[in-house]
Amino acid sequence: VRCVPPQNKPVGAEINNCRPFLQARLASLPNLKVVLSLGKISHDSVLRASGVKLKDAPFGHAVSYALSNKGADFTLMSSYHCSRYNTNTGRLTTEMFEGVFKAVRERLLK
Repeated sequence: VRCVPPQNKPVGAEINNCRPFLQARLASLPNLKVVLSLGKISHDSVLRASGVKLKDAPFGHAVSYALSNKGADFTLMSSYHCSRYNTNTGRLTTEMFEGVFKAVRERLLK
């Protein structure tokens, strides 16, 4: 979902309506190496778009999974969303967020 829905939480129908666009976007990137998902909704959406069961790749901060979409292999890396709530409560710190980007960079340089 690429917009800010009411209460910053998209409903299931919005997420489902966006899935074909996400699938098409992933398929259109043959050199894709890494997808960084910010938040559980994003993480789960990439899994569903790739045909992976949610229970097989649970969300967590700084977790990564090897995935494939229409023959293109890539790594899904996930982070807590960088929302004001997560940063103000300390759930996501600057160091944690920078660490995820460092891991993405390392993966891209492989």
